[in-house]
Amino acid sequence: MKNNSEDMPVSETRSVTGISRRSFLTTATVAGAMAVLPLSLPAEANIKPAWDVDDDDQGSDGGLLPGDRDILIAAEIAEALAVTTYSNIIHTAPFFGRLASDDQGYLRAALQEEMSHFLVEQSVTAQPSPFTKFFYPQHMFDDAQTTLNTLVTLEDAFIAAYLVGVRNFSTDNLRVTAARIMGIESDHRTLARVVGPGVAAQDGGPIEFITGIQGVAESVDPPNNNGYERTLGLNRIQQAVAALTPFVDQTAAAAAGFDTARSFSFEPFTPTLPSPLGEFISFHG
Repeated sequence: MKNNSEDMPVSETRSVTGISRRSFLTTATVAGAMAVLPLSLPAEANIKPAWDVDDDDQGSDGGLLPGDRDILIAAEIAEALAVTTYSNIIHTAPFFGRLASDDQGYLRAALQEEMSHFLVEQSVTAQPSPFTKFFYPQHMFDDAQTTLNTLVTLEDAFIAAYLVGVRNFSTDNLRVTAARIMGIESDHRTLARVVGPGVAAQDGGPIEFITGIQGVAESVDPPNNNGYERTLGLNRIQQAVAALTPFVDQTAAAAAGFDTARSFSFEPFTPTLPSPLGEFISFHG
């Protein structure tokens, strides 16, 4: 990636109406998810029915406006990818077991939080993610530097995508929900940078620089190095999902130099959040 300014836009794609796996792959956009994979998911306690999200701006059928659904389906894909990423760091990455217990605890908590986000979003759309298998860069999970670079890259993209939701959702309840989730993704980005110096020497540590979505190797000191969240110049969800295409499509993954010899499956579960004070409660906050 090229080194650009803080609000460097990621790749844009032309806007289309309607989504399926095919339309996502051919246009790198999310605009509805009419063809999705069958997936049985557990219900999470404390998530209220989908139509708790409205205030005064629902569609005439009492359902989601198309633009709202587009953003939510994109968010589901992102959260399924996040769950898959954290799960495999915890269960397959050699460096994980040599991290300090508090760093391990952060990663375990992040996994629970990302799964909770997915279920909240699915409770609104009543649709699963159209993608349940993901590709990653070469040496992902095996190499600590690659893994943390990719993790921060994904969190950068998630933050910017939820800011698109804050900008473009049609109801206050959805905008506030996007902001609530974005704040947690920001925590995850910072804590991923906290982990770097704690990587053991035999795993290539300590890691003092991590490269995120903008292609700049940034010092992890301080780990919370943003005065303001980075929008990456995004103002449409179609721009945000373009960054995810190599993670979901084998052809795009190959073009990006990702490892296409193996894919990793999204395995949903019923999450347990770290504290009841931080649970979702409802779309009314």
